[in-house]
Amino acid sequence: MTSIMHSDVLIIGAGISGISSAFHLQKYAPQASFEILERGDSIGGTWNLFKYPGIRSDSDMYTLGFSFRPWRDAKAIADAPAIMNYLRDAVRDGKLNEKIHFGKKVVGAKWSTADGKWFLTIENQETSETEVRTCKFLHSCAGYYNYDKGYQPDFYGVENFKGPFVHPQFWPEDLDYSGKKVVVIGSGATAVTLVPAMAEQAEHVTMLQRSPTYIVSRPSEDAFANFTRKYFPTRLAYGMTRWKNVLLGRFFFWLCRTRPEAVKRRLLEQLPEQLPPGYDIAKHLTPRYNPWDQRVCLAPDGNFFSAICEGKADIATDHIEEIQENGIKLKSGDFLKADVIVSATGLDLNFLGNIEVTVDNEPIEPSNLLNYKGMMYSGIPNLVASFGYTNASWTLRCDLTSKYLCRLVNFMDRRNLSRVMPTPDMSQVKYEPLLDFSSGYVVRKSAELPKQGSIKPWVMYQNYIADIFLTRFSALQDGALKFTKK
Repeated sequence: MTSIMHSDVLIIGAGISGISSAFHLQKYAPQASFEILERGDSIGGTWNLFKYPGIRSDSDMYTLGFSFRPWRDAKAIADAPAIMNYLRDAVRDGKLNEKIHFGKKVVGAKWSTADGKWFLTIENQETSETEVRTCKFLHSCAGYYNYDKGYQPDFYGVENFKGPFVHPQFWPEDLDYSGKKVVVIGSGATAVTLVPAMAEQAEHVTMLQRSPTYIVSRPSEDAFANFTRKYFPTRLAYGMTRWKNVLLGRFFFWLCRTRPEAVKRRLLEQLPEQLPPGYDIAKHLTPRYNPWDQRVCLAPDGNFFSAICEGKADIATDHIEEIQENGIKLKSGDFLKADVIVSATGLDLNFLGNIEVTVDNEPIEPSNLLNYKGMMYSGIPNLVASFGYTNASWTLRCDLTSKYLCRLVNFMDRRNLSRVMPTPDMSQVKYEPLLDFSSGYVVRKSAELPKQGSIKPWVMYQNYIADIFLTRFSALQDGALKFTKK
């Protein structure tokens, strides 16, 4: 009989979150054995899987980078190849390669109180065979995107289109759009990235949107970072820039919440000088919502606006009536000719990578769960999940989550504890949506996701500074976490 492999911690996913978890466990909980299970054939997560033109960070790399590894490149807004190189170097220098097992897709996770551990069902992506592994702690670093499908509206007549109709999440490697007319449907971060990138080779690119979004120009290089790197030790310079950007980002978000009209006015005042004279800013670039009600999109060095000024791109604000064989008919009566249509209409969110989770043979219903400190869930023992910020870099909370996991592991080892589970007093806590965010990809899935609570520690803060105190300095035995001895 084949023995089942056991680890103290199993990490699902070898993207940014998973690498952070492994590094922290190796350094801060060295007694704990761990392995990383990755469904793909490479590290990197989103940065490895998404291949559309121009894919880059929407956050600066001084906050998207790890707290423990300085970002050394001159460009603060990095493309996917540069980010992948950074992650590969982190894995190599951290000697984590032997800990990562590729082609291992976790499809089921069963907690057994009697055994005091998780039983994971894993599909081998090469052989289609299944195996079982066990662990005391499970750390989900699978993100919240559904990597098997994106969000795709049902456009009338799409089957009649004669050219390529593609979703950015599944970009064909052989797609040739050079010298062609391209229509990009959508106005989110992906569309704002695609338009200037595709405009470099296409004859013309039109971004077709139902309504505008905020697009902000920002230098691709951080002058402060490049200056301090010359005169200060690397780690000190990195830390200075990291905190400068954390505080500036937090201040901007605070302004958006407290003085939304003033921020909106300031953002819109910056547009005329970046666009052709007489451009209809009110129609195409003035959102109906306030800044940071949805994500503010980034245009490094104003590349999105430059493409418009050069006549290589434009914006159409309208609704689709029908997709025809050679383009898109709009409800206004206008027609957009297209050789290629890109449906940048959003992503599909899921919970814990769509893994089937049971606790003592009872299936977990995500919408009934309450989030604890942005990283654990009521009713699920010995599970931590990395879930980044919506208003700041993903990695900031992931690093905090990884460090908190180490605190838990060490605390439980010292006291000979076998189980920890967030348990709310429902007479005191009210359920609220997990994310206070009006972006379509969030609204579509809000009812299916776990909830946050109305009071600490059940509030899902979008505040890195507040989370530092909640995760590093607050007591583990706070009354909400219930510990069980072996």
